[in-house]
Amino acid sequence: MNIKHPWRMTSVAGLLSLPLLLSGCSLFGNESASIDPPPSTTEQSMIKAVTGKAPASTGQLRAVFLQDHNGLLAPVSLPIATGDVQADAKSALETLVEGGPYAGLLPEGFKGVIPQGTEVKSVTVDKNNKLAVVEFNKSFANYKPQEERKLMESLTWTLTDRPDIESVQIWVDGKKLNEMPVGGTPLDHPLTRAVGINLEIGHGVTPLDSSPVTVYFSSSSPAGVQYYVPVTRLVSPEKDRVQSALHQLIQGPQTKDGLQEVMTGETALKSVERSKDNVITVSLSDDMFAKGEAVPAEFLESVVLTAADNSDDAVKTKIRIELNGEKSVIGQNNQNYGEPVAKPQHINEIPL
Repeated sequence: MNIKHPWRMTSVAGLLSLPLLLSGCSLFGNESASIDPPPSTTEQSMIKAVTGKAPASTGQLRAVFLQDHNGLLAPVSLPIATGDVQADAKSALETLVEGGPYAGLLPEGFKGVIPQGTEVKSVTVDKNNKLAVVEFNKSFANYKPQEERKLMESLTWTLTDRPDIESVQIWVDGKKLNEMPVGGTPLDHPLTRAVGINLEIGHGVTPLDSSPVTVYFSSSSPAGVQYYVPVTRLVSPEKDRVQSALHQLIQGPQTKDGLQEVMTGETALKSVERSKDNVITVSLSDDMFAKGEAVPAEFLESVVLTAADNSDDAVKTKIRIELNGEKSVIGQNNQNYGEPVAKPQHINEIPL
């Protein structure tokens, strides 16, 4: 395997058990053989329940990754947060439970992927290691093998949407899982965003000689509301991860599952430059846009989201966009993307 690109080193290993995704999941019959003995005193202390009533719908916004009407996962910002890390994590997971306590808050066309009847018994956050330890009841295992990866992606990306959580460990009824309870996907290490989301393989790419990039395409709810969908695509390695991701954004969606192109057929990437103050300048050309013409926000926001997520630090990095040599690029949302723009703290605020 080529090791010239350091950002590839976590790619295939981190994209949890890709062969399971491609060839189907094998079942296992004895759950007790797949989990550790009862936790030690230290680990048991991390499983103390986080209590508290569900936040009102007037709370702070928090992103949860729900399944849309096309079967893809997308972040949806809901007013469920209170500011307490553990209580908010618990509420976010409860939002993912199909038919759960927050079902009435979900926009049309979206649903949770954690099996109905699942109880989020506790969530404890190890602040030093940025690890969330989550305990469910046995109903967590009531899903189909083909739903396993989506379930893992949803709960992992939801919990790690906050900077104080980077990894997730799953327990069921007081026992830590070493593998998922239906398809047997290994859980030797805590889950991170390296698992990917809405995973797909680029055309002509071999999974074992590839690198992951995450790009943001556009989609529409049944009510016609636009929102963004992240897609992790395995691609041929390039030296610059941001540049690689933007090339994939320009290529557009690979499948007809509700995703929409955000670029035109004339869009070309001219350059990607970095400054010492964590600003990435993306230079694009597109003859479809005249000088001074307002550019669709979906076009520009997708560039910001994609470039930031594939940078070394999505939180601190800011994106500046140049178009057709112009340094002032105004979106139809009246924002100037010619100035450094941070990744939005909340995206996809979809009305009920």
